[in-house]
Amino acid sequence: MRKPEMILFDYGQTLINEPHFDGEKGTAAVMRYAVKNKYNRTPKEIQAEADKINGELGRFDPARRHLFQIEVSSRCFDAFLYESNGIQLSISYEEAEKIFWDAAAPGVTTPGIEDFLDFLKEQGIRSGVISNMSNSGKTLAERINRLIPNNAFEFILSSSDYVFRKPNRRIFDLALEKADLRPDAVWYIGDQFECDVVGAGNAGMFPVWYQGACGAVSDIESGVLCVGGWGDLKNYLSKL
Repeated sequence: MRKPEMILFDYGQTLINEPHFDGEKGTAAVMRYAVKNKYNRTPKEIQAEADKINGELGRFDPARRHLFQIEVSSRCFDAFLYESNGIQLSISYEEAEKIFWDAAAPGVTTPGIEDFLDFLKEQGIRSGVISNMSNSGKTLAERINRLIPNNAFEFILSSSDYVFRKPNRRIFDLALEKADLRPDAVWYIGDQFECDVVGAGNAGMFPVWYQGACGAVSDIESGVLCVGGWGDLKNYLSKL
């Protein structure tokens, strides 16, 4: 084992913890910008329809999300959702995705991530992000840069911009191309076993299963490095 040249991170529950999701609250925030509501739909009704569509697509189901490997952008999803319900917004769908996200799932940094990222900079280890994200890379980067302003991420990839979702190998290969590195020089850290751990491993990267946002380390026999906090991983790297 040797130190990686680069470490790539998942976003949700890895860099940033989003402890609660309130879709109805997010939809209500967007609906404030409705200039036409043909059927007088309420935020609760619109969110129920969104949940129904997501269920049909198989999105966000913990048991099946690793099987859903083609991304649906929030801009396309919202365009269908609102327009099929006779709703016209005064804002763009790009603005709507940010408004929805900020209201539905505000995030906080996972404990110790800033210190760990500073440690990587001191060690000369490069960093970047790959996220399964229906929001655009621009929206994702804005949130990460606001919450972790001193990061040195060379790129922040959202599956929304590149079709493929983890664990599909193609999005990992895209990151390797952008980094101009071989997979054995890169570690990938994420909280979701199938998408992050298995996906990165299948792409030839060294996977690290981060579970600090979950509050406890799983007892699943994964056969991979599993850590409950960034200090643990810093200590591990320091010994290499």
